[in-house]
Amino acid sequence: MDRFLLSLTAFLGLLGIVAGALGAHPPEGWFTDAEDLAAWNQAALFQLLHVLAILAIAGIPTRNLGRRRSVALLFLGGILLFSGSIYGLVLGGPSWLGPVTPVGGILFLGGWAVLTWLLARGPGRGALN
Repeated sequence: MDRFLLSLTAFLGLLGIVAGALGAHPPEGWFTDAEDLAAWNQAALFQLLHVLAILAIAGIPTRNLGRRRSVALLFLGGILLFSGSIYGLVLGGPSWLGPVTPVGGILFLGGWAVLTWLLARGPGRGALN
């Protein structure tokens, strides 16, 4: 996996920890209700889980970086669109962010589906090797 993608993933991990800390200790007036706080924490959780997934994928030895990178990019897109749109909505961003959230969720699902397919193919069949 290339250095830029791993650096971006590490940075998103850092931001995920910051988001989680802000959810646990929010500045006064940040969250208008418990629903906003729950959404914020869910976004941070999904962000951190997918950062870890990308880092795990990066550790899989392979000669075909394209397959591994495609899963990582789906997860990154999911982080940016799913978690990013929720953060934006909770902080009072524009309402058009609402329909963006499910697109990020679909990217998460797509990444897991592609990873499942690649791993199920097994060695020697063009999977992740």
